[in-house]
Amino acid sequence: MKLVLATLTALTLSPAAGMAQDVENGTNLYDQHCAVCHGADARGKGPLAPALILQPPSLRELTQRNDGFPTVRVVMRIDGSDPLVSHGSPMPIYGPFFEEKDAMLKSESGQPIMTSQPIADLVAYLKHIQE
Repeated sequence: MKLVLATLTALTLSPAAGMAQDVENGTNLYDQHCAVCHGADARGKGPLAPALILQPPSLRELTQRNDGFPTVRVVMRIDGSDPLVSHGSPMPIYGPFFEEKDAMLKSESGQPIMTSQPIADLVAYLKHIQE
């Protein structure tokens, strides 16, 4: 038990532990899984968008629309843990596709969020493209 607590404390206090994000990998994942709806430029005009009832939003304005980047909401939308997604949403649940090595992100309040490395990389890409 002491070893578990020591490990968790070290992970929480170490800013580099589990928090590496790869924008290039996030770009590749976005191109493969997200661009068909959100568009290659992430403005919500992907080739599948005309066939959808609810139009995908621009992902370049997340920071503007939310008074800061909504890290927790973005992670929850992608992995499917957002309650709205579980009750039906135009956004597919991608969590099972991105199960891989665990990664840690910081929420808007600075609290750690556990997610997978691919989702952390997607978040890095989305942060990178904010206008």
